[in-house]
Amino acid sequence: MAKNIIVIDDEEVVCRMTKMVLTKEGYEVETFTDSKKALERIKEKKFDLVITDLKMEDVDGMDILKTVNKLYPDAKVIMITAYATLDTAIEALRGHVFDFFPKPIKIEELKKSVKEALGK
Repeated sequence: MAKNIIVIDDEEVVCRMTKMVLTKEGYEVETFTDSKKALERIKEKKFDLVITDLKMEDVDGMDILKTVNKLYPDAKVIMITAYATLDTAIEALRGHVFDFFPKPIKIEELKKSVKEALGK
């Protein structure tokens, strides 16, 4: 059975690119540019992997991370951000993020991280 991934980023292009690449790798991928709707979806359905932007309107990546950790402790989270600082990286790692990528994302690195996160 294909692993389920949700991609949350307020940039449509990031969602489209990530979905295209990961679907080709054989994953089931849902994308959201609206973080509030994404959070509702996470509460409805368990995803094996959550790829989320850190800085978004309404619900930020840390809120997504906390919700995923609470509801699905075995799910993995990969954080991406255009605003990478040492502080945000440390906060994400303390929150049990599997990996942390600055934008622009290097697709090959992301694919490798996804494979590691999902044990493929």
